[in-house]
Amino acid sequence: MTDKTRKREFPYGWELAFAWCPPDDTAAKARATPDAAPETTSAEDDDQLQVTRRYDRMAWLYDVYDAPMEWLGTRRRRRRLISQVEGDVLEVGVGTGKNLPFYPGCRHLTGIDISERMLARARARADRLGITVHLQVADVTDLPFANNSFDTTVATSLFCSVGDPITGLAEVGRVTKPGGKILLLEHVRPLNPLLGWLADLATAITRRLFGFRANRRTEDNIEAAGLRIDRVRREGVWREIEARPGAGEPRLANKPRGE
Repeated sequence: MTDKTRKREFPYGWELAFAWCPPDDTAAKARATPDAAPETTSAEDDDQLQVTRRYDRMAWLYDVYDAPMEWLGTRRRRRRLISQVEGDVLEVGVGTGKNLPFYPGCRHLTGIDISERMLARARARADRLGITVHLQVADVTDLPFANNSFDTTVATSLFCSVGDPITGLAEVGRVTKPGGKILLLEHVRPLNPLLGWLADLATAITRRLFGFRANRRTEDNIEAAGLRIDRVRREGVWREIEARPGAGEPRLANKPRGE
C-alpha cells in the first residue's frame, strides 16, 4: 500500500475526530423530499447495518447511557404518550423495553426491534414486570404484519435512527387500522436557524458514535409518508404526535436518507 493510498483510506485530523459528513442543507445533499435519497439503496442499507451493530454493541449499557434524558423529561413524555393506546398495540423500535411499564391493559401487545441484543433486554424487563408481550426481530421499513393489523402503533425515539424514515413511517401506516392511532415521541431538528445548524454539526458525531441523528425533520417525514397528523405537543425539540393512516400515497419515489 502506497502512502497516498493509506491517506485516502484512513481519515485523520478533524475528519477522524468528528466523523465528518455534510450537514443536510449543503449543496452536497440537496433534496426533493424531507430526507433525500441516494441514487442507490446500497449505501443506505449499509448505513442501517452499521447503526444496528452500534445498538447491539451498546445494548448492555443503553439504559445507563440514556438515563440523563429520562430524568430530564423523556420518561414523563413516554408515560403521557402511551396512556393513549387502545386495542391491539404494536410498538416499533421497542429497544430495551423502556415503555413496557407504562402500557395499560391492552388486549395484545407486540414489540419489534432490529437489534436482537436490545430485544433480549426487553424480554428480561417484561419478565420482571410480569407483562405478556410478543417480541420479535424485525425492520420497521419492512414489517412482517398484514395490512390493518393494529389499533395503535407506537414509536418513541425511533425515527431519528432509521436509515429510511419515510418508508418506515409508511409501513407503520400500512399495518395500523383505518381510524387507528399512530403515537410518536421524537426529537427533531430545532426551528431556530443557529440551533438547527448546530444540530447538523452534532449529527456528524451522534450518527457515528450512537446511531441517531439530531437533525431529523420528522413532522415533514410523517406527511411525506402519507400519514395525517391530528395533534402535536411541542416542547423544545421534542414532539408528541398523534397521527392516523392517511388517504394520501407516500412519496417514496425518492427514498430518504439521513442528514
